[in-house]
Amino acid sequence: MNYCSSPWSFHRRPTREVVVGDPTRGGVIIGGAHPVVKQSMLTCDTMNTAECVKQTLELVAVGCQIVRITAPTVKDAANLENIVRELRAVGCHVPIVADIHFKPEAALEAVKWVEKVRINPGNYADSKKFAVKEYTDDAYGAELRRIEEKFTPLVLEAKRLGRALRIGTNHGSLSDRIMNRYGDSPLGMVESALEFARICRQNEFHNFVFSMKSSNPKVMIECYRLLAARLAQEGPDWNYPLHLGVTEAGEGEDGRIKSAIGIGSLLCDGLGDTIRVSLTEDSPREIAVCNDLLAQIPRLTQSGPGVSTVGVPWDPFVYKRRESAVANLGDLGCGGDNVVRVIVTQATFDKVAPKISPKADVKPEGIYEDLNVLELDPTAPLALETIPCDTQLVTVRDGVPLPPITAFRLLAVRLHQLGRKNPILLKDCLSFAPVPLSPEVALLQAAVNVGSLLADGLGDAILVRGESGAGLSLRLSFNILQAAGCRSFKTDYVACPSCGRTLFNLQTVTARIKARTDHLKGVKIAIMGCIVNGPGEMADADFGYVGGAPNKINLYVGKKPVKFNIPEDEAVDRLVDLIKEHGKWVEAEPQNANQLRAES
Repeated sequence: MNYCSSPWSFHRRPTREVVVGDPTRGGVIIGGAHPVVKQSMLTCDTMNTAECVKQTLELVAVGCQIVRITAPTVKDAANLENIVRELRAVGCHVPIVADIHFKPEAALEAVKWVEKVRINPGNYADSKKFAVKEYTDDAYGAELRRIEEKFTPLVLEAKRLGRALRIGTNHGSLSDRIMNRYGDSPLGMVESALEFARICRQNEFHNFVFSMKSSNPKVMIECYRLLAARLAQEGPDWNYPLHLGVTEAGEGEDGRIKSAIGIGSLLCDGLGDTIRVSLTEDSPREIAVCNDLLAQIPRLTQSGPGVSTVGVPWDPFVYKRRESAVANLGDLGCGGDNVVRVIVTQATFDKVAPKISPKADVKPEGIYEDLNVLELDPTAPLALETIPCDTQLVTVRDGVPLPPITAFRLLAVRLHQLGRKNPILLKDCLSFAPVPLSPEVALLQAAVNVGSLLADGLGDAILVRGESGAGLSLRLSFNILQAAGCRSFKTDYVACPSCGRTLFNLQTVTARIKARTDHLKGVKIAIMGCIVNGPGEMADADFGYVGGAPNKINLYVGKKPVKFNIPEDEAVDRLVDLIKEHGKWVEAEPQNANQLRAES
């Protein structure tokens, strides 16, 4: 199966057009030859019409092209009429999307008023109780018929009214039926979406897009790759557009890095027709990241014919780290089963070394100029005699006329052709712009280039040079490795963006939790505004802080709720107590892994 036309050169995946609203009056067309569409979501209560209108206008002012609003109940869905009417009255015709999870009746109300409805197959007319059950083929077929009965009315109404749909599968909300047959896997996510797509097609409705979201960038990448490959297998008329996003990415640098790894990797391979960057921040900031990310893709991709005759020796649908020999970096091993190492230039080391304590988690693990790294040009086949042994650390030579993703993929192929298992040092850039990149752009460039390759299973060490600040580049290296799931040097947070379902102020609470817990190396904490995706997205988190009711918090261990209806003003303390009960608590050192937060 192929998920893109070439892993070496950029060719955007051809798709049919999906029309959202009236393109002559502010609507958009997703897919085809149209530019990638940027979208975001409101953070306020859907029943607050004035605030919904205000936030929508603020998003449109910064370039948002589609605005999503949650509609958890029929009452919320009915109020979309008032929101849309007031927007149109002030001349705003941006398409509105209703976000539906559990209630088909809310979807049938919402479709009357908005241009697009998003449904989640794992929640829509389906169940999720984390029940273990064997489904016979007959029982499974009966469940599909029940879902068809619930979903078909929405499909027919969308067709009649000229609306669009998004079949939006979330890693955190697969149904028990899917989980028991396919497991919590990319295959399960894809199959869940295809079941609903077949119902659309049975009714000759094609104005829909797919999404495959996860808070784990590597899982998200695998899901979209598998979906694209499966759609191609189904036939040329299954060429539906893709909506890209890393859900619950979090805030600040971490949220941007996770989003850049997931969204940017797929965009560079030609996948993706509309994107949303999900940050635990004010929504207009998401659009700024969308703009910066989209602007980088032409610079980070190969537009020429590339090396299309060369196949890749790894499975793009299942993550597996490339097998490599071990090189010695002084007292540290690089390659094999060792964590991915962080290398810096001598100039960076000279600036940061005086400020790093011996116990620091964020510190250089090698100096590039001292490592005798073998620099290779992979544009032509390599000769065996040019590489002395498998334990030689290798990298791509600066100035090679290929983007880093293409160049390092090709280096891995060349080594495979020779039967070599040399550890590979990844670089975020192979040339330097005349003017240093801004920190925002340098972060995205490094996250896309290095993160994409790490998601392919490539890389035993990394070198970030596009960020000119020494301390910033060192911290960025470690943050990319954490976001890509390659190593853990600090607390990991899964934090959803705010929406109308959220039962507490996510930004304030996230800051409060981080202030108490950001020294817990290797601990993963999920901060979820409601239960829609909470239990599922927390499946690989150690602890969860979830809105259960207004001003009430439920605490989880993994995906199991253990404490209920805790008053919000006590909940952070109770979370800390829970961490202590499970032996994950340590006292904070006077200085910790975040000491290089300031520029050095």
